[in-house]
Amino acid sequence: MKYYLVYSLALWLSIWMPATAQTTYPTKPVKLMVGAGAGGGTDIIARMLSEKFSESLKGSFIVENKPGASNTIAADLTAKAQPDGHTLLVATNTGQAIAPHLIKLSFDPMKDLTPIGLVVTVPNVLVVGASVPANNIKELVALMKAKPEEFKYASSGVGSTQHIAGEGFDIAAGVKSIHVPYKGSSQAHLDIIAGNVQIMFDTTSSAMGQIKAGKFKPLAVTTAHRSAELPHVPTLAEAGVSGFEMSTWYGVFVTSGTPADVVAKLQTELARIIKLPDVQNKLKGLGGEPGNLSTEQFTQLNRQEFERFGKLIKQANIKMQ
Repeated sequence: MKYYLVYSLALWLSIWMPATAQTTYPTKPVKLMVGAGAGGGTDIIARMLSEKFSESLKGSFIVENKPGASNTIAADLTAKAQPDGHTLLVATNTGQAIAPHLIKLSFDPMKDLTPIGLVVTVPNVLVVGASVPANNIKELVALMKAKPEEFKYASSGVGSTQHIAGEGFDIAAGVKSIHVPYKGSSQAHLDIIAGNVQIMFDTTSSAMGQIKAGKFKPLAVTTAHRSAELPHVPTLAEAGVSGFEMSTWYGVFVTSGTPADVVAKLQTELARIIKLPDVQNKLKGLGGEPGNLSTEQFTQLNRQEFERFGKLIKQANIKMQ
């Protein structure tokens, strides 16, 4: 009888323990690191994910805003965190693919951060102020060539996607404009409306309000295909300027070295969350296209953009000011 009880207990443990081992994550609060301030696009996405992860994984997912250094402070903290899956990074291509070529970092974004998945891609759109006498790209390029270096374009800061898009457009269109960095898009918008700056390569989510109000004229989207939010606005290539594309993507990363089963669990859960109808609606409401790439495809995109922007930054001789 004693032997039977011991055997039964051992058998029960052998069945029960592997099952529980796969469901222990998370074992403590999970930090979602955000490299921008509260209220911005990255923060909105992170808070949406924290709610969904908390519900499904039965844990506490807390957003921590660590703005500064082109989103790399949050990335640095994630890269150096304990590799147990309890520190995640909600990142953009600004911090992952652009900033590393402009700022000396104490970590390697390609080696020290493991991609979990793409959340959303938001197109950038070339807009001009209502007072600019150009209604299409051809007219804008003609004006810029007639008045070299008199046209100014705004961005939300050195190394932002708006900044890199402006430099890429100058090279592709064969023009020269002056970069005017701001601390945020809202400040830049005021100067465009006032006529102090003429151009901006803003995200559709940020520029849509001014476009609908008639204060910005959208001339082209800087993506391979048209934006669902601006279906009548051509792509740059359709408008006659080819060889350059820009969009702003948001994705989730985890500290490299995190156990494979935890990484797989996060990847599976993120893919499920993105497909939820309310999440799809929210991402589309931001002017974005919900992520539809596999983890492998997102990993490839991350590396390709890192290499592409590195070449462009070197070609345009862009430096942090």
